[in-house]
Amino acid sequence: MSIFVEERDIRRLRQSGRILASVLQEIKQYILPGMKTKIIDEIAEDLIQKNGAIPAFKGYRGYPASLCISINEQVVHGIPGDRVIEEGDLVSIDAGVDFEGFFSDSAYSVVAGDHNVVAERIVDVAQKSLLEGIKHAIPGNKIGDISFAIEKEVKNAGYSVVRDFVGHGLGRTLHEEPQIPNYGRKNEGPFIKKGMVLAIEPMVNEKSFRVSILDDGWTVVTEDGGLSAHYEHTVLITDHGPEILTLWTRGDDEGE
Repeated sequence: MSIFVEERDIRRLRQSGRILASVLQEIKQYILPGMKTKIIDEIAEDLIQKNGAIPAFKGYRGYPASLCISINEQVVHGIPGDRVIEEGDLVSIDAGVDFEGFFSDSAYSVVAGDHNVVAERIVDVAQKSLLEGIKHAIPGNKIGDISFAIEKEVKNAGYSVVRDFVGHGLGRTLHEEPQIPNYGRKNEGPFIKKGMVLAIEPMVNEKSFRVSILDDGWTVVTEDGGLSAHYEHTVLITDHGPEILTLWTRGDDEGE
C-alpha cells in the first residue's frame, strides 16, 4: 500500500516533486526536430543530479536510462538512443526522482516542431483526463472514482485508455499499491485516505487500447500503430484535496 506520509516527511516528498517538475520543465526546450533522444536523457540525468537527487528509473529492474522517451505509436517505456525526433512527432517524456529516499514520478506529451493537429488533440485529451482524475483524488472517494473520471473524459473524445499499464502508489519506493487503472466504475476499489501518495497516469490511444511490448523488453506500442499520449502527476492526498507535487511552472500550458 502507498505510504501514509507523516508530517516530518512531507518536506522531502515535496522537494522530490519540485526537483522533478523543474527538470521536466527545463528539458521541454530540447524536444525538437533533429534532436537525438539520448541527448535529452543525458541532459535530464545531469539536471537531476545537480539538484541533489537520483534518477529513479536508471537501473530500476535493469532499465538503462534516466528517462522514458516514447514517440508516436510508442505508449510508454521507450528507451532513449540514437533515434532522431522528426517534425510533428508526438513525444512522451516520463521521469522519476529519488530525493533522500522519497520518490516522485511524472510525465507529459508534446508535439515536436510543426503543428500536427491529430497528435495535438490526443495530447490535449490526455492532459484533460489526468486533471479530471486528480479532481476525484480526495479522502472518502475510492480509486474507482479516479478511474471512471479518466475513462469518461477519454471515451467522450473518441479515444481509448490503455488497460495493461496503470497508475500506482509511491513514496518510499517507485511503485507501491494501490494500482490505479485508467478505466473502471465509481465507488469501487480501495478508499482514498489522507496521507496517501498516488501516481495518476492516463495513457491515451488514438485507436484501440490494445498494446504489445517490443523485443527490447521495455518499449510498449499500440498494436494497431495508432498514436498514444501519456500524462502523469504525483499527488499527495490531504484534508484540503489533492496536492499535485510535480506541478510544472505556473503559467505553462502543461501545468495549469
